[in-house]
Amino acid sequence: MMRRPHIITLLTDFGNQDAYVGIMKGVIASINPHASIVDICHNIPSYDIMSGAYLLATSYKYFPKGTIHVAVVDPGVGSKRDIICVNTRNYLFLMPDNGLLSFIVPEEKPKNIIRVANTKYFLPSPGTTFHGRDIFAPAAAYLSLGVKPLQLGTRANSLEIFDIPQPVYNKKGQLEGQIIYIDRFGNLITNITREYLEQHFHNSIIPRNSLHFPFKKGGLRRIYKGEDKEGPLLCKTMETTVGKKKITGLSKTYADVQPGEPLVLFGSAGFLEVSVNQGNARQCFKVDRDNKVMVEMGSY
Repeated sequence: MMRRPHIITLLTDFGNQDAYVGIMKGVIASINPHASIVDICHNIPSYDIMSGAYLLATSYKYFPKGTIHVAVVDPGVGSKRDIICVNTRNYLFLMPDNGLLSFIVPEEKPKNIIRVANTKYFLPSPGTTFHGRDIFAPAAAYLSLGVKPLQLGTRANSLEIFDIPQPVYNKKGQLEGQIIYIDRFGNLITNITREYLEQHFHNSIIPRNSLHFPFKKGGLRRIYKGEDKEGPLLCKTMETTVGKKKITGLSKTYADVQPGEPLVLFGSAGFLEVSVNQGNARQCFKVDRDNKVMVEMGSY
């Protein structure tokens, strides 16, 4: 009976102009022709570990259990930085030890951390500038053939994690977040999660017996336990400030506003984002990653 092939995902900052990604796939296929290789993204800005960590965190869980996730955003290639294989309950992660797992660790607790050092599972005479080809690709291929993570090297007790910026409440009662990622559409994705925002609503205006929070154009509605119909509109609405501009309300879809108009909504990854319907929020608001986003309650 044929062994079920493993899925190997690739996420890099290599781009598509050069042959780097194709070479990695060639190495994997040479070792395990039955491996299923899936590209997550190769257009991460060069050396941008934060963007790589965000994209990996928002995509890894949509793959079957047992998937081998290979992430190579590696400005320290060839240096003394370690290469690690992290085994969680559901997945294997193979990457440089530089913080690429920072968003994932709270959800996928590491069971084992292996410092990859066994040259048996590298290409012969690995160089110092293309570890994606010489180390990551062959190691992933051997893992897909059944090699155990511990065979790749020795156990480690820690891994590098950078501090993920968290929203805070300032003295003015505002929820102060920041932009952590900007996608190709120019959407400004913040570090404010639905949980943070609901906490803000709870503390401000929603009674304790509120059940959940369906959002509609024009304001927030609430549903009470035991009721099948929506309650009245709340007397206050959310105001989001980005740069020098303010957006009122919380939308459910991009189409809730006219083309060219700005809006705020929860994106597919569950983070609050500032967008422009059929436009580019980055250009509209003239901001970049790490800029602040302020959320507060304002009256009608």
